[in-house]
Amino acid sequence: MKRRWIQLISAAFGFSAAVIGTIPERTALADGTKTTSIVAKGEYLARAGDCIACHTAPEGKVFAGGRAMPTPFGTIYTSNITPDPETGIGNWSKADFYKTMHEGRFPDGGLLYPAMPFASYTKVTREDSDAIFAYLRTIEPVSRKNREHDLDFPYNNRALILGWRTLFFDQGTYEPDTTRSEEWNRGAYLVEGLGHCGMCHTPINALGGNSQSDAFKGGLIPNQNWYAPSLTSNKEAGLGLWSIKEITDLLQKGISDRGTVYGPMADVVYNSLQYLNAADTKAMAVYLKSIAHDSPKPAISKLPHAESSLLISLGKSVYDRDCASCHGLRGEGRPPHYPPLAGNQSIQMDSAVNAIRMVLNGGYPPGTYGNPMPHGMPPFSITLSDDEVAAVVSYIRTSWGNAGAPVSAAEANQLRAAPLQ
Repeated sequence: MKRRWIQLISAAFGFSAAVIGTIPERTALADGTKTTSIVAKGEYLARAGDCIACHTAPEGKVFAGGRAMPTPFGTIYTSNITPDPETGIGNWSKADFYKTMHEGRFPDGGLLYPAMPFASYTKVTREDSDAIFAYLRTIEPVSRKNREHDLDFPYNNRALILGWRTLFFDQGTYEPDTTRSEEWNRGAYLVEGLGHCGMCHTPINALGGNSQSDAFKGGLIPNQNWYAPSLTSNKEAGLGLWSIKEITDLLQKGISDRGTVYGPMADVVYNSLQYLNAADTKAMAVYLKSIAHDSPKPAISKLPHAESSLLISLGKSVYDRDCASCHGLRGEGRPPHYPPLAGNQSIQMDSAVNAIRMVLNGGYPPGTYGNPMPHGMPPFSITLSDDEVAAVVSYIRTSWGNAGAPVSAAEANQLRAAPLQ
């Protein structure tokens, strides 16, 4: 259940989702027992954990693994978690499965690489782990051998994981905060545990780890050239300034009056969040809103004043020609399908990566039950030069009261060649 390093909120910009399949129909348990309520619960929790996103390769069988996971240290290939006894987890017990989730170890004691988010899954209760395992036992077994990881030296030495675990792994089931409501604690459990949102929204250091003190503070996603904004700062995602409904709409539908999810986050909404019930989605929103703090502040331009002025002047002409018909002459948008740009924190962040990539690559939010016919944005990488991309992004980031800093043509050029993922 390893999720790609992805961003949770890309409230105005990102890239199109890659639809990888649907959770298969359940069958009887291996011992012939009929599907039970615990299996239905496990299916729901597997959705909440977005297990399908990583354990299904493009064009591959669902949950049969083999998906390539690029990391700064090489490529990791996800494992087969179907109940095939030879190549999957068919011979595992529920205790074996819990050991993997809770301790980050294989049944034989071997160490898992932390691309598997066991640092988050350790918070999952034994009851919920057993339910997920019961569900996985009911899906179609697939005979598919796990592929060896392709990691650089010395990271191909699993013994090094012991050092990583000492520094970054805090084993233990989620402990409720008794000063908070039951709803808040449910949201925290989902966000910090099964949802493993911190995998993207916590900065990753050179050792591939992160500290609890930096939890949810955002950062560039390695090997993907996307920025996962801070969830604790209103200078970035700005969730503390959103209403609960605006957050729940974004999580469950992929669109809200505040913004729209694109890019890797669209995968999360499509495969996982749209299937959560209203109570759990609201609980996540309550928790996410509570951890956001501080206020936006003006950004300082990194470009010489004369260069900034020329870019912004050019940017207005590009915006009026290519963008205003959807987003409005003053960036007011036409929510929820065409997000507002004026006052949108996601495009005023220090990092302009997401904004630049959206102009270059365009994209669609996910098709969800709440938004079955999404509106998309066209790519402009063919029609706009690097100067024009930088100009229009600079104009959007600095107009209508926005406090972002201008960007350079060099930044646009660097992202033009970034992988489309």
